[in-house]
Amino acid sequence: MKNTNSYICPMKRLMLMYLFFPVLMFSQTSGKVIKISDGDTITLLLEGNQQKKLRLAEVDCPENGQAFGKNAKKFTSAQVFGKTVNFVETTTDRYGRSVAKVYYDDGKYLSKELIKAGMGWWYFSYSKDTTLGKVQEKAQAKKIGLWQDVNAMAPWEYRKMKREASKLKKSEASKNEIKVKTKGVI
Repeated sequence: MKNTNSYICPMKRLMLMYLFFPVLMFSQTSGKVIKISDGDTITLLLEGNQQKKLRLAEVDCPENGQAFGKNAKKFTSAQVFGKTVNFVETTTDRYGRSVAKVYYDDGKYLSKELIKAGMGWWYFSYSKDTTLGKVQEKAQAKKIGLWQDVNAMAPWEYRKMKREASKLKKSEASKNEIKVKTKGVI
């Protein structure tokens, strides 16, 4: 009869690894907020003087050049700057920033507070939490924060518009360069 004990031990280890991997991967950590880049991006100081930049999960705040961009940054600063916050990393964005749910003042969820104050949009493309959509609807109905502006533009639309304008500008510049070169050839 074959000894199965040598096979069971690695299997148990593998099962334990699968069981605890999510806990290790998405465990809650804390750090002191030392910088506010914009309404939805903060930098923390962790143990060992390590800095960590976090993109807030489930919210998209106006860009710095956009209406209410500075207001969103000020709101985030007033809520968490200089405080020790807890965070749970959920993913990494395309810029390499950790995307995280940030909690402060005995469990307040920063993304929700931004949406409630009309300082950000529920980032529904990257969130399954429909309660945040309801929080946004309330802020819109009460015309809180950016919802006072009838022409409020979602940050993802603003960024898209900026990218398209940049492409158009580059295209026009290259056309002008070609015209200059062809005129010089004759």
